[in-house]
Amino acid sequence: MSAQGVAAGVGRPRVRTAAGTVEGRTGADGISVFLGIPYAAPPVGALRLAPPAPPAAWDGVREAVAFGPTAPKVPYPPTFAALLPDPVIPGDDCLNLNVWTPEPAPGAGLPVMVWIHGGAHTRGSSAVPVYDGSAFARDGVVLVSFNFRLGVLGYGLFPDAPANRGLLDQIAALAWVRDNIAAFGGDPGRVTLFGESAGAISIGALLAAPRAAGLFHRAVLQSGAPEALPRPRVRAMVRRMASLLKVEATAAAFTAAALPDLMAAQAAVLRRSGPLLGGPAFGLVVDPDTLPVDPLDALTADEDPASGAVPLLFGWTTEEYRLWLAPTGGMRLLDRMGPLAVALARTRTGKDRAAVAALRTALPGAGPAELAGQLFTDRLLRDPLRRLAGARRAAPSFLYEFSWCSGVPGLGACHALELGFVFDTLSVPEAGWLAGRETPQELADEMHGAWVRFATTGDPGWAPWNGDGPPKSFGGPEPERAQDPVVTRPVLP
Repeated sequence: MSAQGVAAGVGRPRVRTAAGTVEGRTGADGISVFLGIPYAAPPVGALRLAPPAPPAAWDGVREAVAFGPTAPKVPYPPTFAALLPDPVIPGDDCLNLNVWTPEPAPGAGLPVMVWIHGGAHTRGSSAVPVYDGSAFARDGVVLVSFNFRLGVLGYGLFPDAPANRGLLDQIAALAWVRDNIAAFGGDPGRVTLFGESAGAISIGALLAAPRAAGLFHRAVLQSGAPEALPRPRVRAMVRRMASLLKVEATAAAFTAAALPDLMAAQAAVLRRSGPLLGGPAFGLVVDPDTLPVDPLDALTADEDPASGAVPLLFGWTTEEYRLWLAPTGGMRLLDRMGPLAVALARTRTGKDRAAVAALRTALPGAGPAELAGQLFTDRLLRDPLRRLAGARRAAPSFLYEFSWCSGVPGLGACHALELGFVFDTLSVPEAGWLAGRETPQELADEMHGAWVRFATTGDPGWAPWNGDGPPKSFGGPEPERAQDPVVTRPVLP
């Protein structure tokens, strides 16, 4: 059954989806919003660690005016919770999505953008206030965001359950978009994915996943490169949790366990995991049924993969590492370590002395923490993304770098700072947690406008990368290199 529009009263638009009719709300700005629409069945009971199942159909009209439940997760540590909003909405029906549209009716044929949130595959949701889609709808785009399973429920590796369940959830959400978005005014033939951090990593996997072929047509990867973790590294997380729970490391045992116990064990093992630690972690793995080849290898192979026809826009922030290091005092610790910090970073990243020398030339006066942080940023982000940009693809790749500095002392041009600018949500109070009080609206206008142009035309407004020269810069002059630690959330007016 295909989706179709349904007439409704002013301010209460109704749309018929394949599973039933939903009623949203239209604000004074003319934007219609539909929240918490299920795209798959609640992943509970026998479905906890199973592939996503179709949602149950409903009779009558389903209200879609509040965000649906978020996926089970554990909170950020306090130092990061002060910077990264992460709402928790209880409930089982967490496989849900949201739609912002300026014209909720068939035939509008508007470009569609689908947002995949970050959070290290363990945190985050579509309900983060910074991810409000109103500005995209204002500018003629139908914006979709969704939740998916996280942590052990989405990415734990078991011998008796499918791998990459979070990825399967994302594919199910994209299939919902294909089948239903026309009724909300969108064009299912013009779908652009965009995501940040783990969301961008997910997009890298979707580009390489056979099951996702044809479900989207352009992609934006913000501060995340295509990757697959070694299976033993992910399996180790499950074994550590099983040891704490005193159960077998099987899907059957984890399905039988109480959810609060699972989350407590997950919180314990995550304390020993992080982007720079290199130990066990939750993430995507190579798997014959869902992700047959390492995504970066697939996307940079000599033979042009099917996804080679998908135009890409991707980039990074100038000082990604500051979000990982500054809130915990890591910058000060590395500076106290002196040359040893740089030597250890070289060992962990596989960089040679020439790479350090080039950094010293590019960043005169940089201390050990900054040099080590830039080496890690190169290893995790810039190197694989430049490799992707240089691949023999049929479609163009557009590169950018975000260099504006946060007003929060010590954060600089850190990881995730660009989000409020991309969504044009700097006025949302939570955007200030990471960006501080004073934020340039003109930079948001520029960056948000580029994303809209890319989704609409395939051209963000600058030349594709040709293997030479710097990426497009957002943010103006070089950031100040303040070493002050992040202590508390800024007080906003």
